[in-house]
Amino acid sequence: MLSTLEKILFLKGVELFSQLSGEKLAQVAHIAREVEFEKGRRIFAEGDTGNSLYLIVSGEVNVVKAGKTIALLGERECFGEMAILDSEPRSATIQAATDAVCLDIDREDFYDLMTDEHEISQGVIKVLVRRLRCTNT
Repeated sequence: MLSTLEKILFLKGVELFSQLSGEKLAQVAHIAREVEFEKGRRIFAEGDTGNSLYLIVSGEVNVVKAGKTIALLGERECFGEMAILDSEPRSATIQAATDAVCLDIDREDFYDLMTDEHEISQGVIKVLVRRLRCTNT
């Protein structure tokens, strides 16, 4: 189990939160729930309703679209960021490629933070734009 300090140090290295102060990172750490997934476990399926953002602390996950693996995400990367911004169904299936430990951040809690901190909104936009650019190339 990660301590609050360990969560803060981890979050500082995640692109989404890298511009936040220690005080704001502590707020994020407070709402982030640690979850573990065994290799091969489906974390969520394409089309599921989503209300969480996940940050990979350790391990790797496959991003699967229409039955085909389109990306492999690893430590300090995130997934579920689109569903945390809207109520649309999940756009892909996520499956643990290895044993993985993630931090799970709920939509309502995340919205509360975004209201107070525009840097978080900017971080989400950067991640989405980067993924869109990768999709286009």
